[in-house]
Amino acid sequence: MKNSRSTQDDTAAQLWFTAPLQVEVREVVLPPPGPGQLRVRTRLSAVSAGTEMLVYRGQIPEDMALDASLAALQGAAAFPLQYGYACVGEVQAVGEGVDAAWLGRRVFSFAPHASQFLARASDVIAIPDAVSFDAAVFLANMETAVNLLQDGNPALGERVVVIGQGVVGLLLDSLLARCPLHSLLAVEALPGRRARALQLGVHAACDPLDAAAVQSLRAQLQDGDAVAGADLIFEVSGAPEALNLALDLSGYCSRVVIGSWYGSKSASLALGGAAHRNRLRISTSQVSTLAPELSGRWTKARRFALCWEMLARTQPESLITHRVPLHDAAALYQRLHASPADVLQAVLVHD
Repeated sequence: MKNSRSTQDDTAAQLWFTAPLQVEVREVVLPPPGPGQLRVRTRLSAVSAGTEMLVYRGQIPEDMALDASLAALQGAAAFPLQYGYACVGEVQAVGEGVDAAWLGRRVFSFAPHASQFLARASDVIAIPDAVSFDAAVFLANMETAVNLLQDGNPALGERVVVIGQGVVGLLLDSLLARCPLHSLLAVEALPGRRARALQLGVHAACDPLDAAAVQSLRAQLQDGDAVAGADLIFEVSGAPEALNLALDLSGYCSRVVIGSWYGSKSASLALGGAAHRNRLRISTSQVSTLAPELSGRWTKARRFALCWEMLARTQPESLITHRVPLHDAAALYQRLHASPADVLQAVLVHD
């Protein structure tokens, strides 16, 4: 079929990371969609306070691909570059070989921040009618939370701790709160985020900078004299030093699942003493792939279907604290860098 073109302007405003702590918006003219391509008009794109801020600060190794599993992010992490992986919008035009039924459909894409963009039809995901744009923009983070839950595999009656109450940590809380656990505990330095965790069903939330609060948390992980420590700990704070707290809260053969990506940051770990004798099982969890033990039954499509269901149930829209026009992005990134405490989830608005 021939290209199906809309009457809208083909000029796109793109966000570029040009150097550490520097971004700019560039206007480019998009070509018509090629064979197998769509042109998507973006409504919202979510800013990641974790990985994306590593890009902004220049803390990603330059010889590493931004994300080898995503078509839009396979280039090396060298400036200047585009980044972002949570765009929602509407299909405005389709290229040859693309079903015209895509026109006007609401879609999610793992695409960098831009007012509109070209993508292969196979690289966008249709948004269910029951899910709003505000909720759909959380799909990438919800998939991360679902992947963490599947990798951690919490069991009936376990004591679980989530370190870090950013968006991923809070979404993970909302999933774990639906499991029949003995206790679900959160660790977070910011009081507002601890309050949100409690609203989502966490039993207690601890400030890691308060020695008395940490001691109280340890007490909650006691079960008589014989059994102590959390059964399962998720580290999603983005701070490498938080791993030592995870080790400290562990017990014999506890499972520590690291969901954070630290980029080029590192930290010294106290792996001597109890941590060594406890036969801890420390694993990393990354959403680009499925755990091998699940791959015989699970596919990415099945996991995305589950994520849409969880987004509809948990309604994460309330986590959006800031809506910023794309052309004001530089001020937003500087705010996230210098004083992130009051920003939970920021979205760039492309209307």
